[in-house]
Order: sequence, then structure tokens, then C-alpha cells
Amino acid sequence: MNAPAQFQNQPLVAVEHIRHSYIRGASQDFLVLDDVSLNLKDGEMVALLGRSGSGKSTLLRIIAGLLSATEGHVAIAGEPVHGAADGVAMVFQSFALFPWLTVRENVELGLEAQGVAPSERRKRAEAAIGLIGLAGFESAYPKELSGGMRQRVGLARALVVQPKILLMDEPFSALDVLTAETLRTDLLDLWCEGRMPTRGILMVTHNIEEAVLMSDRIVVFSSNPGRVLADIPVTLTKPRNRMDPAFRALVDDIYTRMTTRKDATPSKDGVFPGVGVGMVLPRVSANLLAGLMETLVTPPFDGKADLPALAEKLQLEADELLPIAEVLQLLRFAELNEGDLRLTPAGRRLAELGTDERKALFARHVAMYVPLAQHIKRILQERPTGRAPTLRFRDELEDHMSEMDAENTLRAVIAWARYGEVFVYDEQSETFSLDSGT
Repeated sequence: MNAPAQFQNQPLVAVEHIRHSYIRGASQDFLVLDDVSLNLKDGEMVALLGRSGSGKSTLLRIIAGLLSATEGHVAIAGEPVHGAADGVAMVFQSFALFPWLTVRENVELGLEAQGVAPSERRKRAEAAIGLIGLAGFESAYPKELSGGMRQRVGLARALVVQPKILLMDEPFSALDVLTAETLRTDLLDLWCEGRMPTRGILMVTHNIEEAVLMSDRIVVFSSNPGRVLADIPVTLTKPRNRMDPAFRALVDDIYTRMTTRKDATPSKDGVFPGVGVGMVLPRVSANLLAGLMETLVTPPFDGKADLPALAEKLQLEADELLPIAEVLQLLRFAELNEGDLRLTPAGRRLAELGTDERKALFARHVAMYVPLAQHIKRILQERPTGRAPTLRFRDELEDHMSEMDAENTLRAVIAWARYGEVFVYDEQSETFSLDSGT
């Protein structure tokens, strides 16, 4: 695609020094994005790749003008964005269709908002519906369509307004594997053949292979807060072959970049943001941790695995695999570095132990290496009743992190402590206690 002469010297989207925080009342504001700068050029498809908590979706909404950044600014084709941006359309993860409207009526919504005449709306909507492969379903309702067909309606609704820029927020993540692959292929065909009425695409994803498969550049984000970790050109010829050694090498390189975390100084207790009790932890079950160690200790890995190979073996995406690997590192059961995960002697031992011995070893590591678990147990030991309400610890965590992170962190530690019998948690009374043998 060749840009018109007046646009050749400026990006379609220019994001400069964006910083965004969410206000948390009396507590310190929660920083989501920190000094983010990037651009989208004419004719490019750029993937914004990162894990949950990296602020990708927040950035997309700032670009669309649906959210105002705390600092920095965004320009579309040289024009500053103030409010809803002209020439921008968005496709959401959740389809976001109105169930009481037909396919054609859903697609016409944007045109109706623009004041397009009914006859022209119908003509353009039917053309967009045909373009994305749903001809014949114009009068169907969303409940009559599969997930993939509903996402096609969302795509048609975005394209019918002929946007300069298409923003896609994890558009395939709610679909099953085969449906997602079909829709990716069809979208790529439309884009590469120049049949999409748009000049650039920004796509948020946490799927590394999806980013390499589709995009011309990949902007990798770190998490908590989101910062640009890398801006990687993808020069592989389209259509791309997942089995191509160059494709696999790029996937492996991105895993390495996402696990070395050179963008921030990790705490002494692991790769998670915060220190001590204020460390943000992901909700990963003890069974998942044990299962991953059992997989690692057996052939072909024999204690060490390349993360892309491990993800393929377990059918996990990076956003699912990395938190498990990082918790193993936190607990000193594995070492994670430059895209490889290696079991420590303790991890090998745990994978080979029986149930009771495994729980005892797990409990020792939770008590030694998880500051919040240490803190809860110490408070319980200091109290004459040996009991404490959940609220006492949740409020403390919210001084360091968002409410959601506090809830996930607390639930993670509860699950690990229960498995290892470090302390007892009663769901009904929301109370921690020491068991009779402690």
C-alpha cells in the first residue's frame, strides 16, 4: 500500500510519552502505563504484545480517544486526539453486539451515528457483510450465530465506516482454536490483497505466535506498569509458515525478551512487581505448579525446557505459561532466564516425591519465599486466638496495589498455603487460623 503524498512523512498514529494512572482514593494512584511512545505507519499492521497488566488495552482506548491519558499525547494523521478520534474504528474481544438487532442493523450502527441515509447505510452494510464472509446472514440475530460469525459481524461493523485506522483488542481470544485460525487467515488475506478500507491496523494480543504470524512490527510491553520493552520488525514473507525456522527463531527471541525483564529491576524475591508483602502475585494453582514440574522432569525435557517448546507441549499461550514459570522461580523450584525454564534440585525432588512429602516440601518453600505467607503466619502466631480476618490483610495489600491485584495475590497465597497446610482459611467466615498441630 502506498500512502498519499501528504501523509508520507508522518505516521498514521503517533503516541508520545503516554503515562496513565488510575485514581485509588486516599491510596497512591495505580500506574498502568509509564512513558510509552510508539507509532503506526501507513500500510502497517502492528501488534501490541504483552501480558495481562501491561496496559495494552488501556493504550488502545487512549488512542481511540475513549480515555484521556494522565500525561503525554496522541495524534492521528498529525491531528491531536481530544475525545473520540475521527477515522478510527475498534473491534473488541467480546463481540459487543446488540442482541435485539439483526446482523445488518448491528453493522449499520456506526453509519447511522454518522447520519448516513438509510438506503446508503443498507448498501454499505451489505457490502461489508459480504466482504467478511457473512453474505446471506444479514437478517440473522446474534444468538443464531457462532462465536466466529459474531466476531465477523464486529469486524464488518468496524470496516463499514471505512476507518483510516482499525484498532483490534484481542479479537480472537474468545474463539476456539480452529475458528480463531480461520478468522486470522481471512483477515490477513483481506489486508494483504488491499481489500480492507483501512490504512493501518493496531492489534492488541498476548499470543506471541499470533503477533509473528500477522504483523509487520511487534511492540513488546513489560508489565506493572506497562512500558515499551522492544519494537521488533517482522520481515518474514507473507503468508508465514509457523514451522519455518526463522518464524520459530523469532518466537523464541520474543519469549527471551519477555523473560529477561531488562526493563525493570526485579525484587530479590522474584520477577513480580513490589517487594515484601507488597509483591503482586498471580493466581496460579498448586496443581498447575506441580504438573509443570512433573512435565519438566520427564523426557524430552529432563529438567530444562525452551519455553516455546513447553508452551506447545502443554497447549498454553505465553500469558498462561509465564506466570506459572515465574511462581516456580519465586518458590525456588525453577530458574527462568532468557526463554528457558530449568528445575532446581528442589524442583526435581518435589516432582518425584509422594503426596505427603511433596506437600511438606512445598509448605517449607511457601513459608520461606512468599513474604505474604510469612506475614500471615506470623500475625496468626502472635494472636492469642490464632485467628485473623481476611479484611485485615486485604486492606494492607491495597496500600501497595490495586483492589484486583490485592484479591488475586491474597487468593494465590491462600491456595498455596492450603495445599501445603501452612495455615487454614475458612471461606464462610473469611478467617485465617492456625491448625491444631501448628
